[in-house]
Amino acid sequence: MIARVIVDVPTNQTNRPFDYLIPEELTEVVDIGMRVIVPFGPRKIMGYVVDIEDKTEVEKVKPLEEVLDVTPVLTPELLQLGKWLASQTLSFYISCLQVMLPQVLKAKYKKEIWRMEEHLPEELEHLFQGRDVLSNEEWEASPYKYHQLKKWVDEGSLDVRYEVKSKETKRKITVIEPGMDERELEELIADIPPQAKKQKALLDFFIDYPDPIPKKDLLTQVGTTDASLKPLLKKGHLHSYTQEILRDPYEGHTFDKTNPPSLTTHQKHAMDRIVASVKEEHPDVFLLHGVTGSGKTEVYMQSIQEVLNRGEEAIMLVPEIALTPQMVERFKGRFGSKVAVLHSALSAGEKYDEWRKIQRQDVQVVVGARSAIFAPFKKLGLIIIDEEHETSYKQEDRTRYHARDVAIQRAANHGCPVVLGSATPSLESFARAQKGNYHLLELPERMNEQAMPNVELIDMRAELHEGNRSMFSQSLKEKLDERLQKGEQSVLFLNRRGYSTFVMCRDCGHVVECPYCDISMTYHRKQEQLKCHYCSYEKPMPTECPECESKTIRYFGTGTQKVEEHLQQLIPEARILRMDVDTTRRKGAHEKILTQFGNHEADILLGTQMIAKGLDFGNVTLVGVLAADSLLNLPDFRASEKTFQLLTQVSGRAGRHEKEGEVVVQTYTPDHYSIQLASTYDFEKFYAEEMKYRKMFHYPPFYYLTLVTVSHPNTFQAQEVTRKIAQYLKKNLSETADVLGPTPSPLERINNRYRYQTMIKYKAEPEQHKFIQRILNYYENDMKEQNGLQITVDFQPYQLM
Repeated sequence: MIARVIVDVPTNQTNRPFDYLIPEELTEVVDIGMRVIVPFGPRKIMGYVVDIEDKTEVEKVKPLEEVLDVTPVLTPELLQLGKWLASQTLSFYISCLQVMLPQVLKAKYKKEIWRMEEHLPEELEHLFQGRDVLSNEEWEASPYKYHQLKKWVDEGSLDVRYEVKSKETKRKITVIEPGMDERELEELIADIPPQAKKQKALLDFFIDYPDPIPKKDLLTQVGTTDASLKPLLKKGHLHSYTQEILRDPYEGHTFDKTNPPSLTTHQKHAMDRIVASVKEEHPDVFLLHGVTGSGKTEVYMQSIQEVLNRGEEAIMLVPEIALTPQMVERFKGRFGSKVAVLHSALSAGEKYDEWRKIQRQDVQVVVGARSAIFAPFKKLGLIIIDEEHETSYKQEDRTRYHARDVAIQRAANHGCPVVLGSATPSLESFARAQKGNYHLLELPERMNEQAMPNVELIDMRAELHEGNRSMFSQSLKEKLDERLQKGEQSVLFLNRRGYSTFVMCRDCGHVVECPYCDISMTYHRKQEQLKCHYCSYEKPMPTECPECESKTIRYFGTGTQKVEEHLQQLIPEARILRMDVDTTRRKGAHEKILTQFGNHEADILLGTQMIAKGLDFGNVTLVGVLAADSLLNLPDFRASEKTFQLLTQVSGRAGRHEKEGEVVVQTYTPDHYSIQLASTYDFEKFYAEEMKYRKMFHYPPFYYLTLVTVSHPNTFQAQEVTRKIAQYLKKNLSETADVLGPTPSPLERINNRYRYQTMIKYKAEPEQHKFIQRILNYYENDMKEQNGLQITVDFQPYQLM
């Protein structure tokens, strides 16, 4: 039998299956979707079996070395999906398969160069210095190239060996059980000397409870240590063995069981439509457009219950920042142990175990961020993407996939519906619903019939004219005081972390920039450090201007740290919690802050985008938005859309229960339509307004976009390659396609690499993938050189910086 294997070498030449003979002793073991170790040239590497056949065109077939799995890690459907994804994103097939698996399944290799002869050529003896083995790092630091190594390997002087280091850490526990029956135990206890009290107690325990018990629990319950247990194990009176257990990230949490409430008329209508599609096994796409607090989650949960009743499985995607403990609690409370949760705050081991629960079919529901779309379910009945407008559903490196596209493709494979939910759908999705490509479902009212909170727009220019130089308007300050008096809570939102956005000299205007990127550095007060948020370079805050040596160097702009400090001075009696990337780095920090806030251990929660979604606290009656225009000034055609979405989402955090809510939005551009319409929650009007601009300037959803970015340490090289690419595309694409560029990227230099881009706007270009593949093939050797050329292609760009 022949195994067709995709090897872990991401290059154009290896982007196809290779044939390997399955040794007789492994014919019963090898299966499609397993990881195997195969010889490849002079080395041994990992690969995935994508097919098994009984014939091959290859004359000399090497046998595969070993099998890494007991059960396949990829289902036949996921292997097909990988192929589809590779063609859609022009990625290597191997990269698309790797993206579907937890980190611990991607084996690491340790490469070593071994001497095979006692006497080596002189230059090699000098390198080995009497040793038998050289590490790959030492070899790469030597003056010899790969082709010379290959020559010595062919001659038999050297050998290249790969040690596969798989990080599949499994959690094991020791279990103790009696080594004899009850009668024998009783006889033994009678013979034990009176001073061995603890040994007696251990044996007594097993007379009452003869079942196996984890060693740790046994010692705790009997109140003894290993010293008393060892002699009993040695003599065979008790037995011990190890048992693997799956980690549970929510161990020790008790989730109160919840029952489904009765639905409103609108919710019931939406759910009936979804369930009908589930029963018909039809891959419909629904857009569930519901205002914040309209009960979209309840529609999801009751629809999932219907799917489970049919013996099928469901995937529920939420944006990473909305994967709050609250969300997990709701799902665990409703579906109990049937739920696996996948998100970035879990350790590698926890992620691996949650993934294995899905693979073993121990769970029927997965709740997770973007990559959970690849959950290895076999009987999918429903896929839900909550907050579908979120740009975090788009992977921004390597395999540039969008979870929504993958969901629609998987739904077609399984014959099941996809539900996209949002209070502020992306313009692309809403346009598809208007055209009838998606089915539109509306939830126009909040569940408890509460009114949407009233929004007050504050013109910060007017505040300045009146002499208020603080970052808090008079109105917001009064409302924060008022909430404090009433014992109610407030949420303050700012779209920036750190202390301030940049450091500038007041005399000469010099702004401190990162030496490796074209971006100003951000000041972090706690460490007195300047940090670059792109390449992580740090340096101490200067005391004088590096240009003119003036002492008047100051920080400008506002970060969360600075707001926290000002707030403390302004309202000293307020208890403040800050939530941003810096305060939530540690595991469990996210949950701890929200629990403290939920228990009313703080009056004000101040944070970045993390607090804009999914939070549901009954006592929050005020939401303040500082610097609402920070997103509007970005060089991004979606800036207005993102501003509208964010303001609507943040406003939705207020007055979600009995108490009425209020929102204060501080802005320097109160007349901008996205801010005006967000204050009245008028999505339809915003959609109509924004679509005019999109049509006028040839942007999605009227046109598709492709962004080609070229980077190189030499600015002329980057510019020249981009110019050639743009020229080639102009010549080969149809006349209706707009090819723009080359232009420098908005962030022209990151990590000492210069970046240029060309953008294609088009309606239909069936040949585009073919031409871009040719470009990538043409430059492949230049891209392989260390530190040389890099070309990235994004067929659905969300990051234009």
